[in-house]
Amino acid sequence: MKIDKEKLNKLLEKVFSVDEKDIGCGACMDELDQFVDLHLAGKDAAASLPLVRAHLDQCRDCREEFEALLAILENFPNVVNP
Repeated sequence: MKIDKEKLNKLLEKVFSVDEKDIGCGACMDELDQFVDLHLAGKDAAASLPLVRAHLDQCRDCREEFEALLAILENFPNVVNP
């Protein structure tokens, strides 16, 4: 399979580029509980915390943390609020 060099360069540029507005993993984790709370309350978490949503869309590790926390709280709501 041949890969066009120009297409490969564009793909690599996309993979390794960093959005200047990205808040980073640390800041995302700092706001993740609030994002999850808004989501569970039926509110538009993405509208309230758009930088967190954007980071979750780009970062697999943080997205997995979000999904794990959400799953725990959806399946075991009394864990936090007994």
